[in-house]
Amino acid sequence: MRRWLLLCSLLGASLLAAAPALANTQAPSPAAFKERMATPAQLQSLRQGGYVLYIRHGATDNSRADHLPVDLGNCDTQRVLSDEGRAGMRLLGQRFRQLGIPVHEVLHSPMCRTRDSALLAFQDRPRRSEHNLMYSANFTSEQKKPLLVTIRRLVSTPPPAGSNTVLVAHAPNLADLFGYFVNPEGTIVILRPRGNGSFEYLASIPPSLWDSLLARPVSP
Repeated sequence: MRRWLLLCSLLGASLLAAAPALANTQAPSPAAFKERMATPAQLQSLRQGGYVLYIRHGATDNSRADHLPVDLGNCDTQRVLSDEGRAGMRLLGQRFRQLGIPVHEVLHSPMCRTRDSALLAFQDRPRRSEHNLMYSANFTSEQKKPLLVTIRRLVSTPPPAGSNTVLVAHAPNLADLFGYFVNPEGTIVILRPRGNGSFEYLASIPPSLWDSLLARPVSP
């Protein structure tokens, strides 16, 4: 019995000593996402087309929360654009037109704040609602799966030559896709689609960056 107890004691000590080494062999955690601000050169490159521009809807009235379950046909049950948000999206559309940034198509989430953002900014461009761009924060992991399939397809599909595709949606959706919670509202995320489910994050344009970007004129 004494030999058995001694053996157990030695075995336990060996396992405790090995624990730190075993812990160090575990796979490292993924690198944290790093946001990059767009440069004037990147803004100019949008005029040549070839990008997917993911836009988080304009500023909202945070005194109103979405009802659960949300009623897509009733904006009174949803968080909607504030006056500031509506003005901001109109201004965004004006900047696209002034800079000559071509837009082939605008797809938006069915929520009122994204639908209205798309209409205010891109009323002169073809628009359509995409259900799987729906606000995903309140979904289960299983419910998010078809949304992730759709958003990956959209951000990895190149637009027609000489144009860009615009997606107007929500912050949690990109966070689910590659760990980027887009903030603040009204931010543009510049993505380069590579096809076959592949894409590259290039840079972001939050509303506060526009003045510095436009301080250096874009050449014709």
